[in-house]
Amino acid sequence: MAIGEAPILIKKVKKAAPHAHHGGAWKVAYADFVTAMMAFFLLMWLINTTSPEQKRGIADYFAPASISETTSGSGGILGGTALGEDGAQGAGAQAIIEQLAPEAPNPSDGTQQDAAKQLAPEASTEALREAILQREQAAFASAAQSLRQALQDMPELAELSKSILIDQTPEGLRIQLVDQEGRSMFATGRTEPNDRAKLLLRAVAKIVNQLPNRVSIAGHTNVSTNGAKPDGDWQLSAARADAARRVLQSAGVDPDRVYQVSGKANSEPLYPDDPTLAGNRRIAIVLLREAPVLPPNHGLQ
Repeated sequence: MAIGEAPILIKKVKKAAPHAHHGGAWKVAYADFVTAMMAFFLLMWLINTTSPEQKRGIADYFAPASISETTSGSGGILGGTALGEDGAQGAGAQAIIEQLAPEAPNPSDGTQQDAAKQLAPEASTEALREAILQREQAAFASAAQSLRQALQDMPELAELSKSILIDQTPEGLRIQLVDQEGRSMFATGRTEPNDRAKLLLRAVAKIVNQLPNRVSIAGHTNVSTNGAKPDGDWQLSAARADAARRVLQSAGVDPDRVYQVSGKANSEPLYPDDPTLAGNRRIAIVLLREAPVLPPNHGLQ
């Protein structure tokens, strides 16, 4: 370079490298977040829609089975010891035996235990009787409904439906064939039922055959309009009840099921306020309530 000439300066400028592209990493993170939220809300929806039984089933499915809390054999029930001192690995203690054994009864509670033993058979017998009573009530109700339906379905019995009264009494299911004014089931002074009475008795026999209960049959008469109570009404009512028995048996009722046939004359009027009414003349057929049949040793210790 010559004297007096200005120096030549060379300036090198380094250009900064362009910013690197971040790519799609943030999209992946966002997608993971959205997926996790979707899974969370789906789980919450499933929990809300499943029943407690389903939840228990799922919990039991994922619950680990038979996992010991420790890695040694002493983590079991006996803690590595035997029940007694005389075993092959006899290192047991009396405290362990007492801890595992059921609680011994307190001698002072002997009186209470004896009372409980006495009450237990009575309670079981009462429960059995209650169950039999409920079943019998349902059977009686079904039989009564069947008889009413039969009276409606058969044209020849429809007009006679007013002559049958059905109710439940302490004795059992009572079916009464009642005289209507001008429509008697027996001719005056006669013991044989007429055709309409036989028709009703055969319909009753079908219902009686549906149940196993024993049968009681009673005949009733009314007081005459002049207030007389002739002694012959006893024989008349008993004969009419026996005639009803014969019709029932001819319709298929087992003779062994007939428990009682009686004549009550006018001693139990259906309408006490007016014992002269024709409705007091009737035949009462009762399906008797049966006592529960218990085994011979029931309630014995």
